[in-house]
Amino acid sequence: MAKNQKQGTAEKAFRSFGKKMDQFMAELNEAGEKLNKEFEGKFEELKQAAEKLKKEANDKERWKEVEASLKKAGAELENAVKAAFKKKP
Repeated sequence: MAKNQKQGTAEKAFRSFGKKMDQFMAELNEAGEKLNKEFEGKFEELKQAAEKLKKEANDKERWKEVEASLKKAGAELENAVKAAFKKKP
């Protein structure tokens, strides 16, 4: 095989690899967006459930402790999702 033929074969292989990587990254971003939307939906459900519990709660002091814990857990979960799906520069 001549030098030009070897070079052409390598270029084709790298070009093919690059296209596959681009496709993989697009699919990964799409999956991340789907997970983020799902998280937002579940988080909204959690907030609504918390509001319902808050309205039904009789023990105000106990509810304050539960509310603080839920807010902390929600913030930690939000930070984890943001860290997992933040776009790299």
